[in-house]
Amino acid sequence: MSVGDGDYQYDYVPGWGKGDGGFKLGVVSGHAADSQDRIYVVDREPTPQIVVFDRDGRFLNAWGNDLFPLPHDIFIDGDDKVYVSDCKDHTIRICTTDGEVLQTLGTPGQPGAPGMPFNQPTRAVTSPSGEIWVSDGYGQHRVHRFSADGSYIGSWGEKGSDPGQFTLVHNIFIDHQERVWIADREPNNCIKVFDMAGNLLDNWRGRIFPCGLFIDGDGIVYVAEGHGVDIFTPEGRLLTNIPLPVDPQAAGHGSHSVWVDSHRDMYVGEVGAEDYFHKFTRI
Repeated sequence: MSVGDGDYQYDYVPGWGKGDGGFKLGVVSGHAADSQDRIYVVDREPTPQIVVFDRDGRFLNAWGNDLFPLPHDIFIDGDDKVYVSDCKDHTIRICTTDGEVLQTLGTPGQPGAPGMPFNQPTRAVTSPSGEIWVSDGYGQHRVHRFSADGSYIGSWGEKGSDPGQFTLVHNIFIDHQERVWIADREPNNCIKVFDMAGNLLDNWRGRIFPCGLFIDGDGIVYVAEGHGVDIFTPEGRLLTNIPLPVDPQAAGHGSHSVWVDSHRDMYVGEVGAEDYFHKFTRI
């Protein structure tokens, strides 16, 4: 099955991760690729862990099942440090690719004070300058900023629909211009873009349940929303939509996470049912 338009056309890879040596996933809520294009999948429930595949879908490893109560999303930086947000534990854990914990931000099992890190954080990412940014979205409506060594710098955001306000800060990404992109889910259902000081630069309204964000080296924006991925220019012009295979047995809101590897292949996680993870090969 081929999908997409123009320069963004893909072949769907059926059965990725489910062949010989495969691994049956639970509910997939996030994923990321390291410098070797190994894919790290957040297997959120019923057995919380990080599952690692090679780019051909062969199972390599799983770790964290004794560490994460409810992992939500993952990010891997240019040095192959792995950042895992945990909604139930109220932490960001920074790990090696083998699962060794290098640093923990937040107090395990304890939400932060109102407005402070963390209360059910949804994702942690790094900026080009190395800062750590966290969307703190289920328990409060905040964005937190840390230095590269994990020292707290500051926060902004509150509940509402005005500039600088959010209803569900579900995802975050920092582009190469160090602009802060936020997927603000229901009921606002928009993508908001800020400068580092929290000043609103743009607001893409009318999205459909935006959950996942990825921005590639060309500034192209990938949004996991509805039951597919919308691909935009940095200015917000829609380039194409990539639909996911429809399974009438799957309930829930579909596309939850998206990542593009160094080969420009795209991976999409779905939370509608267990073991729903997709690969699309760029044509």
